[in-house]
Amino acid sequence: MDGTRSFELKVGTFILIGIVILFIIVFSIGDLNISKTGYHIKIYFTFAGGIGPAAPVRFAGVGVGKVEGVHLVYDNNEKRTKAEVNAFIQDGTKIEEDAIPTINTLGLLGEKYIEIVPGTPGKPILKNDSSINGKDPVSMEKVTENLANLSYSVNVIVDKLKRGEGTIGKLLMEDAVYDDVKSITGNFKEFSEDIKRHPWKLLSKGRD
Repeated sequence: MDGTRSFELKVGTFILIGIVILFIIVFSIGDLNISKTGYHIKIYFTFAGGIGPAAPVRFAGVGVGKVEGVHLVYDNNEKRTKAEVNAFIQDGTKIEEDAIPTINTLGLLGEKYIEIVPGTPGKPILKNDSSINGKDPVSMEKVTENLANLSYSVNVIVDKLKRGEGTIGKLLMEDAVYDDVKSITGNFKEFSEDIKRHPWKLLSKGRD
């Protein structure tokens, strides 16, 4: 009988240890820390850029919290829909009311996170449930469009140069101008080599 109770006690202890380890793993994966205290702020964007729950929040480049939720709200003052980002901020983090939150990406295609650039020293500090407007990120569609426009502009310029249009194009297309530039370059090269071989000539010309 005593042996059975001892065995059950060992099994119970083993299960309890397993449950504790499981909770530790779950909290680590979820980036949770029940010992941390802090406050909540609301950040508004007109374009959220794919930011989602559990995304890190950094202040001056240092991790200070995380995103707890993102949803759409209607701004009656501006008469437009915005993305409201609810963020948890650790205690001791003093964010000025004119700080600038932005949405960044770790690497080119990495994780989205919120970076808060510090505001003006001496400005009031955000408190629990304070709200602040963020700076909208540039969408990849806009970047692609700008690159396409730049590529088109370069192609137009190159085509004009090939046709001899414009001052630079005419210079490139005129054989006489090309021959003159080549002749001047050759003369300068000969002069430089002559000076290297006979530096006294330069001194004598200076005296004259």
